[in-house]
Amino acid sequence: MMECKKLIAGFGIREGKAWRLDDLSVCYEERPLSLACFLGDNGADELFLYDISETEADHERTIGLMKEIGRVSDIPVLAGGKVKRLEDVKKYLYAGAKAAFLDVSLEENVDMMKEASDRFGDDKIYAYLPDISYLSHTEEYAQLGASVMILGAGVLSGDKLDEVSAREEVFIITGLSDDSFFLADALKRENIAGIIGISDGKTGCMEMKQELKIQGIPVETFESSIEFSEFKLNGDGLIPVITQDYRTGEVLMLAYMNEEAFKETLKTGLMTYYSRSRQSLWLKGETSGHYQYVKSLSLDCDNDTLLAKVNQIGAACHTGSRSCFYQELVKKEYQDSNPLKVFEEVFEVILDRKENPKEGSYTNYLFDKGIDKILKKLGEEATEIIIAAKNPDSEEVKYEISDFLYHMMVLMAQKGVTWEDITRELANR
Repeated sequence: MMECKKLIAGFGIREGKAWRLDDLSVCYEERPLSLACFLGDNGADELFLYDISETEADHERTIGLMKEIGRVSDIPVLAGGKVKRLEDVKKYLYAGAKAAFLDVSLEENVDMMKEASDRFGDDKIYAYLPDISYLSHTEEYAQLGASVMILGAGVLSGDKLDEVSAREEVFIITGLSDDSFFLADALKRENIAGIIGISDGKTGCMEMKQELKIQGIPVETFESSIEFSEFKLNGDGLIPVITQDYRTGEVLMLAYMNEEAFKETLKTGLMTYYSRSRQSLWLKGETSGHYQYVKSLSLDCDNDTLLAKVNQIGAACHTGSRSCFYQELVKKEYQDSNPLKVFEEVFEVILDRKENPKEGSYTNYLFDKGIDKILKKLGEEATEIIIAAKNPDSEEVKYEISDFLYHMMVLMAQKGVTWEDITRELANR
């Protein structure tokens, strides 16, 4: 199967704002975080984040924003633009970037390329070519360890595309065009893996992907592995859909689809149902703005119920409640042992102690004593685990690991690290 071509959305970051790549003096209305989420939800395969900060303080602020984007984004991030030393490459990667790009117009970046590749891996280092005049040097950049060339040339003519496709290296080009014929002409070239485009901040990539697919370009869209004709429908010709929050698993609502609604959902990536009361298609969020962005669709064992996992914007229920299932009828107390939920709940208590100190609290004692005391206790608990592990009885190990995890969470709170940061880092390895 041919590898899918990537449509990459990008913007510059300066002074906490998102700036258009085709004109870095024009900024979007949306904040970088909300714009990044919107682009990811609306079909972009990756995010290209160009650090255009002008001061060291703003550079650090931009790194912080990139870290926030990496935390909430479901798609890989490419970051760079302000690399003066190897430490800057590390900051981009530690902020959650899939790869950092080095601007080859800066001699120090070229000199740094091999060292960066040796330290972080060549898959983590891309070369950024400001224009096509650097094309003749791509073999050198590849030898230094850059795995991908990003060509920042804007819209290329056919003969220039021919020059790019004649090279052996893998390229991402900045298309900056909404012309599907130009994009298709570029993406049909074997060594052009993707195109960085711009967005008006209101439309995503799904529509363009559908146009490219018609032209035979392999792009990632929603394709059902089972035909709708194989679904078992109810007497009205509909199939019920249970909709969940894709992060928490919370059940949000129950609605229905007919074949048209199902196909529209696959095409747009937005949950579209069939309204039984209006007898028409119903794009969830069309009037309220509370859209549901599809993350996955599954079919049950009897082929008669769909399960949709979505990113819910705002409330799912017309009453304003997050979920339609907010009326509790009966409940038996039980202990929830879902690991991440337990970790999150304990961590929330620790964070609350940090923000709202409580007299006599051991957690507040650790915060008051500071980082050295926290690290000392963490080291002691790590040693206790090792000692307990020599004991054939595993009960002591469980106790000591629990102590260690508690102290580790205190350290996380002290350093501003969340469980989401940790789980994302593990998932990326």
